[in-house]
Amino acid sequence: MTTRLKLPSSFVWGVSSAAFQVEGATGEDGRGASVWDTFTARPGVIRDGHTAEAACDHYHRYAEDVALMAGLGLTGYRFSIAWSRIQPDGHGPVNPKGVAFYDRLVDALLEHGIAPTPTLFHWDLPQALEDEGGWLNRDTAERFADYAEIMADALGDRVRRWITLNEPFVHTVWGYGTGQHAPGRALMFDCLPAAHHQLLGHGLAAARLTDADEVLLANNCTPVHAATESPEDRAAADAYDTLHNRLFLDPVLLGRYPDLSAYGVPDDLGGAVRPGDLEIISTPLSALGINYYNPSRMAAPTADLGLPFEEAPIDGVPKTAFGWPVVPDGLRELLVQLRQRYGTKLPPVYITENGCSVADEVVDGRVDDADRITYLDGHIRAIADAVGQGVDVRGYFTWTLTDNFEWAEGYHQRFGLVHVDHATQVRTPKASYAWYRDLIATQRG
Repeated sequence: MTTRLKLPSSFVWGVSSAAFQVEGATGEDGRGASVWDTFTARPGVIRDGHTAEAACDHYHRYAEDVALMAGLGLTGYRFSIAWSRIQPDGHGPVNPKGVAFYDRLVDALLEHGIAPTPTLFHWDLPQALEDEGGWLNRDTAERFADYAEIMADALGDRVRRWITLNEPFVHTVWGYGTGQHAPGRALMFDCLPAAHHQLLGHGLAAARLTDADEVLLANNCTPVHAATESPEDRAAADAYDTLHNRLFLDPVLLGRYPDLSAYGVPDDLGGAVRPGDLEIISTPLSALGINYYNPSRMAAPTADLGLPFEEAPIDGVPKTAFGWPVVPDGLRELLVQLRQRYGTKLPPVYITENGCSVADEVVDGRVDDADRITYLDGHIRAIADAVGQGVDVRGYFTWTLTDNFEWAEGYHQRFGLVHVDHATQVRTPKASYAWYRDLIATQRG
């Protein structure tokens, strides 16, 4: 990409990461166990038994990683804070060594002109809180707000943009609904109180971050298409759109839950919603974080699995190494759809995650990841198209800087701009790193 795209001059260029996926040092300096530590210890749940005990060793190598970010010319870095580093049990005394790590990281970023954008919760709930019910327990929302205040007091003099939650859809459905992710609960639609309590935690935490310039919630969103124009397939697509997108955006932006009758769930999510909750949840956002990877295609169910939809394949498009369909225009479609759906209620948007897994290999000291370059180029152009259609998009954080621990896939999926040899921790910038660096230089003028 050599031509300059029509994006705001203040547009933020960044990368994203998550604490459990990159930090390692899981047993150091007073860090408590998280649900992902417990989950990865279960036999058979993580591919090839991989663990995140070392991950990318970012806890010790953060200065090296920040130097890589500076080499890209980034103006933002979205990372997450490990709650159990700060409060090993999720409440009670603060662990000063945990706070000190994020102090050092924030200062290193600012020294290079990179704005820190911490996410307070990226799925790694302290195990002690899960033992008390986790996000199914309403009290966890209050504990989350206390933790947010601790971090605001510690970093708020230097951090101006905060994200409360990352992808509550994924954490609710995969963590509490199907059990594919930590904490490994398979509750089906009895998981939905966890959705409400996360959103309540978001609202309560936002009230503790009042000195910030921007407070965001980041959710994974997808444009949903019906497999055919039949009434049954269209109803299936509507049901999935409700679960994936509207369940987590309508309460925040409109102050109400969508119609969940397709799931046999009342609007109060089985009594989880109490008077005043939606007013807290719908406190106006400064901006909204959107994570986008691919669109979804749904059909009426052909088997009785308790779901009002069935995923249909998206054919005729490239696939990532993860098998996800590559549809860059889906990002433009999603952004325009959100503006149409929410109108003036839609705040400015940041793309807080977008990237792809490629089967990268180091050959003669180089990694030629042309497929990733094509992917990123198409999606960034899609953002510019959405901006041209009137959507207020203010930044882009690609996923991710370094190949990391990819949850249930262990180290098998590589999303990074920088290759990591997980046996030696040697970092090798890929061709996409140079491409993104040159793009940012062109865009920043």
